Amino acid sequence: MRKAAAVPLSVLGLGVAGVGYAAVLERNWFRLRRFDVPVLAPGQRPVRILQISDLHLTPRRHRLIKWVRSLAALDPDLVVNTGDTLAHPDAVESYMYAVEPLLDRPGLFVYGSNDLYAPRPKNPARYLWRTSKGDSRQHVPNLPWEELGAAMREAGWLDMNNATARLKVADLDVHVGGIHDSHIDRDRYDEIAGQAPADADLRLGVMHSPEPRNMSRFAEDGYQLLLAGHTHGGQLCIPFYGALVTNCGIDRARVKGLSRHESAWLHVSAGLGTSPYAPARFACPPEATLLTLVPRRPVVPDGTSSRKVR
Repeated sequence: MRKAAAVPLSVLGLGVAGVGYAAVLERNWFRLRRFDVPVLAPGQRPVRILQISDLHLTPRRHRLIKWVRSLAALDPDLVVNTGDTLAHPDAVESYMYAVEPLLDRPGLFVYGSNDLYAPRPKNPARYLWRTSKGDSRQHVPNLPWEELGAAMREAGWLDMNNATARLKVADLDVHVGGIHDSHIDRDRYDEIAGQAPADADLRLGVMHSPEPRNMSRFAEDGYQLLLAGHTHGGQLCIPFYGALVTNCGIDRARVKGLSRHESAWLHVSAGLGTSPYAPARFACPPEATLLTLVPRRPVVPDGTSSRKVR
């Protein structure tokens, strides 16, 4: 009887250890990912974009706040926040303190649903068979998203929710198109639709949730690089298999990292935080990303690239 009981106790012990690792260690194991993106014209110097996403910040996330502040040492040319910044009514001041060392350079932002609606307890297992679209069941925003946006705009960052803008980033003339969160049906691509200016050095599309229908419209309009968040990289993944779900329309293979979508490059951030009601990550550490834009590889006379794009 004692030997038979040892097996369930061992399994229970492994389960407890796994939960502890996911909730305490990996959740706070922040890392920086780096990618080179060949989108610039030959001869242009590299430009660095720092993408942060999905902080789901509460005032007591001191380690996260300190780590975000440290990102200023990367000296990015542009900072892009792809949404879901808040998870608490009093988090705006904490967030602005976190990004304060980055505010002296150009920045862009869009909102995610969690910037408007406070997190609520829910069964995370539901994500295995459905997305969280429409789950808020809240009709009036109850988080200070307007205060958040006003603070970033006052610091000089551009509000790209269903908007376009033109700005100088290092040596580049950049055209940006952005949309609000499709996860709560606030995206209005028709308001920014149309061919992006061909004379821009870079055409950048920004969104929170990477929905293929919007990504395709960006690509059709000539945007070269698309940035999104929302997925948390799957959040709870299986080693050597990857994400179980994406919580949106994108496929699992592109749940995080750099990939292609039709004619455009796409980067999906796995984000830095989690809902306070699901404070765990497994095989998917929290991350920010430094994207270094580099010149496209030269094209040989037969019309093919001189080297394969990795």
